Amino acid sequence: MKLTSILPLVNWGMGSIIIGVFAVVCIAMVLIIYNMVNSDKKQKTDSNSTIE
Repeated sequence: MKLTSILPLVNWGMGSIIIGVFAVVCIAMVLIIYNMVNSDKKQKTDSNSTIE
């Protein structure tokens, strides 16, 4: 079996693109959750200040 017949099985370009897309999606999800947590804290403080 030749080594050259095994090498084309890996497409580094497509793998790098998929890893990049996965990283962007993870960062977007973290930012969305971070914004949701911060907006929840602001609403709780506003509702508590109106009750008092």
